[in-house]
Amino acid sequence: MVRLDGLFLRVAVLYALAGLGLGIAMAMAQDHSLMPAHAHINLLGWATMALYALVYRAWPEAAEGGAAWMHFWLANIGALALVTGVSGIYAGYPESFEGVAIVGSLLTLLAMLLFTAIVFRRVPAMRESRRARLPETSAAR
Repeated sequence: MVRLDGLFLRVAVLYALAGLGLGIAMAMAQDHSLMPAHAHINLLGWATMALYALVYRAWPEAAEGGAAWMHFWLANIGALALVTGVSGIYAGYPESFEGVAIVGSLLTLLAMLLFTAIVFRRVPAMRESRRARLPETSAAR
């Protein structure tokens, strides 16, 4: 069975490799015109997806149900569309790629709103006291 935390982490690592590759390519070409795309790959792809992975790992109950899987797909489709749109805009084709960037931005926003709902519904805000979690024993009385 595929675990959501592991899948988010694997995808995050792929985004990191893509961001590093783009950064190296820009440095080698001495052309940093795609720096905004590079930043979006690293922040939305690597950092944000890795943080999602950590949250779903720390609170497995947050990964239960269809909302978490919808979050995964919205976040990734949104990130890919946004990075594609930003890349196209900064490559000199704003009229062709502005709509892609807008759609990607809106999907990314929807993904974060869904993640917010998941966190508020499934991640406890306060820890249970240690005593409340321990079973009653005769020694504890």
